[in-house]
Amino acid sequence: MKEEGIVLTEEQKRRRRGRSIAIAVSLAAFVVLIYLITIVNFGPSVMDRPL
Repeated sequence: MKEEGIVLTEEQKRRRRGRSIAIAVSLAAFVVLIYLITIVNFGPSVMDRPL
């Protein structure tokens, strides 16, 4: 017996994709913001330190 599970409508798929894109853009903006704050607070020399 084969179970089909939940089948999304085209509208639901479109909304899911929109949410996924919004989350990705928000995450990218957050990463850039943290990077910029780090550079402003510690200056470019933060990139020259030894690992």
